[in-house]
Amino acid sequence: MRTRPSPRTRGPRRAHRIRGARRRATARLTATLLGAAALLVSACSPGNPAAPTGGTVQAALAALPRATPAALTPYYGQRLRWRECGVPGFECASMKAPLDYAHPDAGTVRLAVARKKATGTAGRLGSLLVNPGGPGGSAVEYLQQYAGLGYPARIRARYDMVAMDPRGVARSEPVKCLDGRQMDAYTQTDMTPDDQRERDALVAADRRFAESCGAHSARLLRHVSTVEAARDMDILRSVLGDRRLNYVGASYGTFLGATYAGLFPERVGRMVLDGAMDPSLDARRLNLDQTAGFETAFQAFAKDCVRRSDCPLGGSGATPARVGDRLRAFFRELDAHPLPSGDADGRRLGEALATTGVIASMYDEGSWAQLREALTSAIKEHDGAGLLSLADIYYERDADGRYSNLMMANAAVNCLDLPSAFSGPEEVEKALPAFEKASPVFGPGLAWASLNCAYWPVRATGEPHRIEAKGAAPIVVVGTVRDPATPYRWARSLAGQLSSARLLTYAGDGHTAYGRGSDCIDTAIDTYLLRGTPPPSGKRCS
Repeated sequence: MRTRPSPRTRGPRRAHRIRGARRRATARLTATLLGAAALLVSACSPGNPAAPTGGTVQAALAALPRATPAALTPYYGQRLRWRECGVPGFECASMKAPLDYAHPDAGTVRLAVARKKATGTAGRLGSLLVNPGGPGGSAVEYLQQYAGLGYPARIRARYDMVAMDPRGVARSEPVKCLDGRQMDAYTQTDMTPDDQRERDALVAADRRFAESCGAHSARLLRHVSTVEAARDMDILRSVLGDRRLNYVGASYGTFLGATYAGLFPERVGRMVLDGAMDPSLDARRLNLDQTAGFETAFQAFAKDCVRRSDCPLGGSGATPARVGDRLRAFFRELDAHPLPSGDADGRRLGEALATTGVIASMYDEGSWAQLREALTSAIKEHDGAGLLSLADIYYERDADGRYSNLMMANAAVNCLDLPSAFSGPEEVEKALPAFEKASPVFGPGLAWASLNCAYWPVRATGEPHRIEAKGAAPIVVVGTVRDPATPYRWARSLAGQLSSARLLTYAGDGHTAYGRGSDCIDTAIDTYLLRGTPPPSGKRCS
């Protein structure tokens, strides 16, 4: 989910690159996690979920009744009107869902749906719904720019590729909060306060963000939970004419998919959960775990850095520990003296945006070369443009200063799904040693980033819980050993909770595994999607 990396980390939101897909030069870095400020932790033994701060979670998500309630029949029976939508080969439609499932007659939300029909004529397998994570990532955009073009041809031949922006996201009645200038100020907020004045400024920034969301999206904020989004997916399954839901979800998309499985276990088809989240953890544990995950990714970067002549944090006799020391010193210097960036709106590169740029590059080792170049420009040439560009990609800010609603939706979903990690600055102060231990480089900023839900205008409706989905067909849970955003232990924990899970492990770097270049991973998932044969539990790939 997206919270704010020392600036604002989004929880694991993820834009995974699929084999053969067209890559934008500025590939989207969608992580998955708690959002606008929440990250995740898990300390679990194989097969058992980690206990949240308050103790082991015993409660499991209860399945809904199999029969569709009469009040929901009009939604399940609606017909979608498909139309061209500006991207060749894709069709779009608008689907209605109840704003409040407890009161289906109290208003609706309109949800954007897109599809690309199967390219083959024989052996069709129905629809394959995809979600890239976030929360807040646009599934429709992901389908049109990645999955619908770059998933393996044999999968696209047999499945209609489908996506739906979850409620509050992108084209589906987006949550609205700050405007572009206000977002610029928010993303530059000092996330490592040194005194009371800076702590007060950070709290004030989080309050303004929350109050703005409440003022501009009051109707939606109580109804953008993951449970509601999962129920929307079941309506979509029905109107598409599918008996079971086939689904590939990445990062936060794994939480969404697992929630669907828990609510509708008998309707689970072929389901892949890549870069898994652990629903049994509370917000503080989630944030702490993700902090440790980013440290793991940074250590991999640092080990690579000392072997390269173009890494400005390395040099003669450098060690990975020395790389971390030099990066922290660089951040401290930016805190006191931001760098010019040539930005048209006058933004300078301070510690917050620089940290965001570095964290953004931890999602994919393919970004390390760009990070080294950006760090070289900043450290040796005093030019902050490269790191600022990485931060803008992460926040989805365009050249005209406009932001997508990613960060707004991320906060709205995360703050509704779980109670805040911290109730105020005093609790953050007490937790700082644990976060600094988890990551000397990123810990303090990520600890303070976990405070934002404390000021949210609506109370959380969710709690940590196990998801067992008893009776579901086999579900493939994928974990990457050095995943920065969704630590591997989460995948182990979720696989231990789901009654029918098969754990597939990628012994590599980066966020998520499918389509990252491992033939072993890709073959296992493709075989499952095409034949329904899951890999043996415990299968490990490199």
